[in-house]
Amino acid sequence: MSKSLKRVRAALDSAGVTVEITETALSRTAADAAAALGCEVDQIAKSIVLRGETSGEAVLFITAGGQKVDLAAAACLAGEALGKADAALIRSQTGFAIGGVSPIGHVTPCRKWFDATLLQFDQIWAAAGTPHHVFGMAPSDMRQLSGAQVAEFTDLLKKM
Repeated sequence: MSKSLKRVRAALDSAGVTVEITETALSRTAADAAAALGCEVDQIAKSIVLRGETSGEAVLFITAGGQKVDLAAAACLAGEALGKADAALIRSQTGFAIGGVSPIGHVTPCRKWFDATLLQFDQIWAAAGTPHHVFGMAPSDMRQLSGAQVAEFTDLLKKM
């Protein structure tokens, strides 16, 4: 078991949450994960990591698989301009590689927001630290466990 996967399992266990971590075919994208799990693409909780242009810190937006983060809305929430986070920043601050970033179990806590779109489902799925592992739970539980704040930050044109 990889260190990243162990860290997610430990975060779940320490929170007293009993969920199964499922191994899937390569699921680097929300569409891949949804196909592997037989669920809607919006039931996949993507972890989108951006970089604060002033702070240099990773900022996480947990969004429904079919949605896109609106950078202007996200920047308003973060209180600073946001840009693309590179692989090194993502790895150093979350402890995960791109494609396997989990909403929980980060090596360094970061600011997090949660897409309200995810709340319409009974169960959602998120990466469990690798591109091959996911875990599912109720969206309200994932929001609480991640420490993210519910907010609107997705591309409004995508919703129309």
